[in-house]
Amino acid sequence: MTPISAPGSKRRRAASGFTLIELLVVVALIAITSATISLALRDPTELQLQREAQRLAALLETARAESRASGLAVRWVPKGANSGDDFQFVGLPRAIKLPSRWLGDPVAVTIPTATALNPGLILGPEPVIPAQQLRLQLGDQSLVLGTDGLAAFDVVTAP
Repeated sequence: MTPISAPGSKRRRAASGFTLIELLVVVALIAITSATISLALRDPTELQLQREAQRLAALLETARAESRASGLAVRWVPKGANSGDDFQFVGLPRAIKLPSRWLGDPVAVTIPTATALNPGLILGPEPVIPAQQLRLQLGDQSLVLGTDGLAAFDVVTAP
């Protein structure tokens, strides 16, 4: 005799593949794994250069604000003369101590508009400064930090 199911009972059907939720879970796990791997494989030189650029942009804006507040002409000069510093802020009052060293390996700095009389960047005291740029290079990585004179210093390009 074959079993007969009651009219209101549910019949079990055989599993015939993956459900949509199972597929979504697998795709999410693959996405998380690939994102983790791509972050782990980033070039440490590139990360250091980006950190140095963000830090330098903040320092330049701090010095620019201090220059405007004090009314003193302030310049940023790479490789502090006879001081052993990586860079220096010329013209700030002695009471204001801003960092003068890179956090990691020394970064090479090129300022396209630099001259013998002005080897660095002009930061003030005027609220509008000339448009200026500087190229930071560490190993084979480089990026350009700049301002149009009104806006804050920021990464302009990352070739």
